[in-house]
Amino acid sequence: MSVPVPQPVSSLSASARSAATRRRLGLAAGAALLTLAGAACSSLDRTAVGTFSYSTAAERIVKISSPPVKGCHRMAPAGATAVLNNTLADVRVYRTPDCSGDEMKYIPSRLADNIAPNTLPWRSYAFVH
Repeated sequence: MSVPVPQPVSSLSASARSAATRRRLGLAAGAALLTLAGAACSSLDRTAVGTFSYSTAAERIVKISSPPVKGCHRMAPAGATAVLNNTLADVRVYRTPDCSGDEMKYIPSRLADNIAPNTLPWRSYAFVH
């Protein structure tokens, strides 16, 4: 099996050199556009891709699709007795409505958790980012 030997640029025809230059310019322009697009999108609000679900004591199921990653989010007034974190981000659930206090539960991405019997429900959650 023979491997072709690359020719020096000086031995290429004018049309081949022109095509190579156009390819390089096209790649440079594409890289610049990709960089600009990435910078523009980085300022958009990030979301936890997936679904965050919880059920209340009345067995009502609440599903939130792609919730915002930033901030504290309140749950239904009755709170949650079970949580399913089917997002790509980890979450912390709290027994207070403002994501404060020491009683917090860490629920990694794609896992679920239930409250223990005779304990207070979770009332808020915040994503780890």
